[in-house]
Amino acid sequence: MSRAFVKENDLEHAGIDIPERPISTEPNYVTQNGYDELKKSLEALEKEIKLLKQYEDTPENKQKKMKLERDLRYFLSRIESSILVEPTNQDRNKVLFGAWVKLTDENNKEYLYQIVGEDEADIKKNKLSYLSPLAKSLLGSMIGDEIVWTKADGSHTVIIEEIKYI
Repeated sequence: MSRAFVKENDLEHAGIDIPERPISTEPNYVTQNGYDELKKSLEALEKEIKLLKQYEDTPENKQKKMKLERDLRYFLSRIESSILVEPTNQDRNKVLFGAWVKLTDENNKEYLYQIVGEDEADIKKNKLSYLSPLAKSLLGSMIGDEIVWTKADGSHTVIIEEIKYI
């Protein structure tokens, strides 16, 4: 019989095949803050799943639970694969993982970024993934080094003014 003649709730089949969240194949370096954020996300998901189990098993709730469980698997995997990098173990004269880097461009505009792991990266908080093009060009550099930063409006030269590990 054609599906067109079957009266079923479309939500019964919605979200049944929820794809897994992609997990990077790169090393999962994390700062202490990044590790703590992963743990908080995991705990929040566990609470949400526990709360959802108290409600009726509707198709909508099943779908929501499946998405939460998928996210739970993702965060468990990221925590399990994390490689904690302690800033105290870094060479303070070089830009390495976890460093806060102050840059100045040719117009004396200042930029401040921290080099962090993939899950912690957030440009609104000035946190760059160590895999980003700018971070890759900064890694290993020292105060006074000039870096070419390619942005949407072209290439710019920036100078490393300061390196901090907090």
